[in-house]
Amino acid sequence: MGDPAMTTYLGGPESPAKIRERHERYCRGSNKGRVFAIIVGSDRQAAGWVGYWEKEWRGQRVWEIGWSVLPEFQGQGVATRATAAVVERARAEGTYQFIHAFPSVENGPSNAICRKLGFTLQEEAEFEYPPGQFMRCNDWRLDLRARPQRAHG
Repeated sequence: MGDPAMTTYLGGPESPAKIRERHERYCRGSNKGRVFAIIVGSDRQAAGWVGYWEKEWRGQRVWEIGWSVLPEFQGQGVATRATAAVVERARAEGTYQFIHAFPSVENGPSNAICRKLGFTLQEEAEFEYPPGQFMRCNDWRLDLRARPQRAHG
């Protein structure tokens, strides 16, 4: 979250203090979501993160899902596989019917992941993220109670 290239679609890098605060919050965990490290290869390299958390959206409680993969692991299906695994975990919990992803309309790779995993594009929406900065996002939704679809490509 401190790298300008990795935060292009998220309003830019965060301060070291903000990154520490977020990390401590993730480590404490909660019953309102989960964040996982993405680890790849026999040498168990850290490749990024994927997680889901509660969100109030359009008058109902849903899961929101997000992910980030380091540049050297992008384009290899790492984010798609990790996101699919976390979707299945959220499905197994049975807490909410829907999980949403909100990638920037300009973030082609993340929007492609949503399509591959069977999410349905609902609309474009404007979000304030980070606070004080607005961005246009796609609202992708997946029904966790529907029969799972296989990822394509």
